[in-house]
Amino acid sequence: MREDLKFVAVGHVDHGKSTLIGRLLYDTNSLPPDKMEEVRLASEQAEDGIPEFAFVMDHLEEERKNRVTIDTAQIFFRTPKREYVIIDAPGHKQFLKNMITGSTQAEAALLLVAAEEGLQEQTHRHAYMLSLLGIKQLLVVINKMDLVEFSQERFEQIKTDITKRLNEFNLTPLMVIPIVANLGDNVAKKTERMPWYKGMTLLAGLDELQPAPSVEENTLRFPVQDVYEQDGEKILVGRVASGTIRSGQDIMFHPLGKTATVDYVKTLEGKQEKAEAGRSIGVVLKEKGAMQGLRRGEVACDLSPSPRVGNTVNATVFWMSGEPLKKGETLELKCATQQVSCKVKKISERLNSSTLEILADDADELLDTEVAKLTLKADGYLCMDPFEQVPEMGRFVLMRDTDTVAGGVVH
Repeated sequence: MREDLKFVAVGHVDHGKSTLIGRLLYDTNSLPPDKMEEVRLASEQAEDGIPEFAFVMDHLEEERKNRVTIDTAQIFFRTPKREYVIIDAPGHKQFLKNMITGSTQAEAALLLVAAEEGLQEQTHRHAYMLSLLGIKQLLVVINKMDLVEFSQERFEQIKTDITKRLNEFNLTPLMVIPIVANLGDNVAKKTERMPWYKGMTLLAGLDELQPAPSVEENTLRFPVQDVYEQDGEKILVGRVASGTIRSGQDIMFHPLGKTATVDYVKTLEGKQEKAEAGRSIGVVLKEKGAMQGLRRGEVACDLSPSPRVGNTVNATVFWMSGEPLKKGETLELKCATQQVSCKVKKISERLNSSTLEILADDADELLDTEVAKLTLKADGYLCMDPFEQVPEMGRFVLMRDTDTVAGGVVH
């Protein structure tokens, strides 16, 4: 079994997400010694003896600014059971963009709601996006219980509200946990201030989550990033999206439709017999003539089952631009290493991503943060899979010039 698990932390602004993450790092001794000491000193100097854990995230934010390409923080901590990676995105648009492009993939989610304020617009929108992205493992934490005098009645009310809302998105929280992040109540240790709560602490709840099953045995998808020539030998390079590619394996390239046999896999360590999902590799084919016509955007696959190959894409799309999408507009679609121009043929089931209100069954435009089912007609053929089967081949972004304006998933 894998020893790590990635989860995304989402919540309405000011509901205490940064404080909670700082507390998790502190309670699991996952901060550098100097930062641990800073927290202890801050606690001693605070009038109420309570340090502000959000400053830990402020420190991480400063570090992130020195890394040009980072727009999603990945934060690590460990329990006796395993290591965790918290994916923390600065906003719902950036979160969706990163999740769909694959720069960060979560196996579970932590949804934060403040006890005093309850469900907010971003709460509804985050819930929708978790559903859209197929994240089924979900823990809900009701934070700032001290501001409602640790009221069981208030907790039960919000628990009912959030569970009902999540059910509407076909999501069921595994647990709903009342906490006070800055005080540490029910984060790593049970609290005496909420004796009515009989469930697990947050850390114990996280340890109940299950890592996603390995994708090594899934059907092979190897998007070609480029074709190199080295010592007179042509090499296909890219990252294995799913499955395993092996020496002697018969494969087919889509959308070209050409078949070939793998001679061997090449990595920085030299020749390999195989490579699993997630590895960046080079592939040498036995038939030298098979390299003709292969270029970036081709996808090496098992001979069966085949991916979807065609020039029409039907998908659910989340629009992320202040300038509306217009029916008939032409955009660039990027899926794995494929990039092709496509025209918006139809905008159907346009809805408000917070309320799920259907705004139009057949629309002429799509506005910022709205969702719709789009029918896209591409200038060339694409190789794609349903998102639920092969996430890397079932998610895509739409671009206007160099701006990412939408994220979508194929169903």
